Amino acid sequence: MVGIVYVEHDGTEHPVDVDEQMSLMEGATLNMVPGVEGMCGGICSCATCHCYIPEEWQDRMPPVSDGENAMLDNAIDRRENSRLGCQISVGPEMEGLRVYLPETQA
Repeated sequence: MVGIVYVEHDGTEHPVDVDEQMSLMEGATLNMVPGVEGMCGGICSCATCHCYIPEEWQDRMPPVSDGENAMLDNAIDRRENSRLGCQISVGPEMEGLRVYLPETQA
């Protein structure tokens, strides 16, 4: 299990233990973190798992695929550090990661 903290736009924190190899989206939805719906089930077709990954964690993330990039173009309030949680598999190197959620997904 990997400790991840999901942070809502208002600062409310949700510390969650996520199984390795699950996605950030699965970790949030299985633990009912508000603001992460995962409506498409993790196939990169809805952007309801849009999140922000802090700069200091970027080098531990997989690269953004063309499909993820195209889907993020449809996300509200896309930022330079925007990602889709369904496209990031959790590994031990992510222990302590803080994932920030957009206000539009409150």
